[in-house]
Amino acid sequence: QVQLVESGGGLVQPGGSLRLSCAASGFTFSRFTMSWYRQGQEKERELVARITSVYGTDYADSVKGRFTISRDNSKNTLYLQMSSLKPEDTAVYYCYAYRQYEYWGRGTQVTVSS
Repeated sequence: QVQLVESGGGLVQPGGSLRLSCAASGFTFSRFTMSWYRQGQEKERELVARITSVYGTDYADSVKGRFTISRDNSKNTLYLQMSSLKPEDTAVYYCYAYRQYEYWGRGTQVTVSS
């Protein structure tokens, strides 16, 4: 059974940092392109960052220089290190896996507020 379980979300002040994790199981994690998406209230879901099976990365312009995506294939885990957080980063963050098939996690809430 495929599972993607996000963790690490929470409430943080503007300028703060958080690290999200996504624990994967039920598929060959190392072969999949992994991504983080987010969806703010009354907004469409958007791509935040992506990392391929060969560690190529790309980011949304809005998070470049502030967020870093990484993966640990030995632990079947995807990460998103977020720093210099802004109120507009407030959203539910989702883990997404894609190769021939696609899988979604259930999301973790990140709230940036003073």
